[in-house]
Amino acid sequence: MVLVFALGVILVLLAIGLVAMSFNRTESGGVTRSLAVLEAMTTAPDELKQELERPFGERVLLPLQERSLKLGRRLTGSDSATRLQKKLDYAGNPGDMGADRVVSLKVLGAVVFLVVGLAISLLLGASLPIVALTALGGLILGFFAPDLYLYQAAYNRAEKLRRELPDAIDLLTISVESGLGFDAACQQVARNTEGPLAEEFNRMLSEMQIGQSRSQALRSMAERTNVDDVRGFVSAMVQADSFGIPIGSVLRVQSSEMRVKRRQRAETKAQQVPVKITIPLIFCILPCLFVAVMGPAALTVMDNLG
Repeated sequence: MVLVFALGVILVLLAIGLVAMSFNRTESGGVTRSLAVLEAMTTAPDELKQELERPFGERVLLPLQERSLKLGRRLTGSDSATRLQKKLDYAGNPGDMGADRVVSLKVLGAVVFLVVGLAISLLLGASLPIVALTALGGLILGFFAPDLYLYQAAYNRAEKLRRELPDAIDLLTISVESGLGFDAACQQVARNTEGPLAEEFNRMLSEMQIGQSRSQALRSMAERTNVDDVRGFVSAMVQADSFGIPIGSVLRVQSSEMRVKRRQRAETKAQQVPVKITIPLIFCILPCLFVAVMGPAALTVMDNLG
């Protein structure tokens, strides 16, 4: 028994020693590996260090944008850049975006909306046809979302230009009749007003400062807008500049025409109010009125019959 007990003690001590040796080796191996990693990082080539030190946008976002741009060009066609640039000009170049960025956003939006549609349909436990329709709808919506945004931005900008043009022409008329030249009058409008029309006058003056003629700058201004009133004003100014007609008289005629057009637009919108209010009146106002008027009578009849 004593021999068996001594043998057991020896085996226990041997096991403890082996465990201690394994821990020491593990710690020394971990320290060795950590030192090796630190040494490799400190002795890495300069090209690898520069690649790791670049920001996340340059390492990940730019390559992703380039790949989506290549795919978007194949899907949209070769003439998409011209059409998108025209839409961007009409919208006022929101966010200083270019045509290539819009194309890449179309592809990225399609992928994102596709994933979101799939996730929502799967979380709701929809059937396979519903999942497919949701994914297809998200794909189409994401691809055309930038176009819808540019359309709405161009529409809002056109409305602002249409509202601001009569006041700007009045200010131009006053400035020219007080003795200023047309360029100085445009500068007064750009300085004393705000909005897209002031931005267009600023850009027109900048183009004239870099060497373009007044007619070319005015035509460029008309091409960047889709408002008929602005194009008519630009056409009148170009013709006055070409034929030597006094600018003051032309501006006075344009100012009176703009007032007439503004009054006509106000009358047109006022005449559209009865037609536009018909649907809310039928589906929203009349049901509430019937409930308020006929409700007590209906309750009284029900009580009497009961």
